[in-house]
Amino acid sequence: MGHKRGSSPVNTLFAWVRRQSMKVKAVMAAAAALAVLAVLKHSIKDHNHFFVASEAIHFAGILVLIYKLIRKKSCSGLSLRTQEITALFLAIRLCCSFCMEADIHTALDFVTLLSTLWVMYMIRFKLKFTYMAELDSMPIYYIIVPAAILALFVHPYTDHILPLPIFWAFCVFLESVSVLPQLRMMQKAKMIEPFTAHYVFALGIARFLGCAHWFIRVYETRGAYLYLAGRGYFWIPTVFLSEMVQTFILADFCYYYVKSAVNGQLLITLQSPV
Repeated sequence: MGHKRGSSPVNTLFAWVRRQSMKVKAVMAAAAALAVLAVLKHSIKDHNHFFVASEAIHFAGILVLIYKLIRKKSCSGLSLRTQEITALFLAIRLCCSFCMEADIHTALDFVTLLSTLWVMYMIRFKLKFTYMAELDSMPIYYIIVPAAILALFVHPYTDHILPLPIFWAFCVFLESVSVLPQLRMMQKAKMIEPFTAHYVFALGIARFLGCAHWFIRVYETRGAYLYLAGRGYFWIPTVFLSEMVQTFILADFCYYYVKSAVNGQLLITLQSPV
């Protein structure tokens, strides 16, 4: 007779982790994150590739949603508000990118924006009868307004015309909290179907890679990168904080995602508040 799934070493490890206090879990999570950062630092020489990988994984997550909408003919569990906020920051960042960079990041933002707009169209019109509007109730102005106000006061100082740095900062701050409506919706629903879970997990990986870039840059410069001349005294520290905020927002979900995957569960159950 074969071994039971529940008695495997990995499941035993997860069971042990669940029994630990929140403080011990936090220490273990920090240690695991630092170990991954160390591996990334020594294996990837050009740290700008972190951003390329982050944007590519975000796009891959959107492709998972497109597959779900086409295959399942259902948008159940998807937050339209998160997609709207995502489309907003992508559209603004794309305009800024055309004027300030026009590189591979611009191309990735373009295809991701088109994909996000298609997802929004399907939710609003083609599959609106499956949209769980009663659970997707987080007001988006709670997210957009604070991000806009912060961008007015904290933004990079560059040679570009003034609105562009403000718009760029707005995109950074908006992206850091764009997933909140989706997480809130999932917490209300309690159970999360696989394709939505894959999408949110992809966002978690993407944000971790973005955060890794800033961690490694700060470490290599012994903190000097936080106050890089010409960028605005508060700009880079605030971006660094924004990346960490989004990473920690998604960390709890990623834990349950990995646990469910190890246990072979198709549906994910959230047990703690978002």
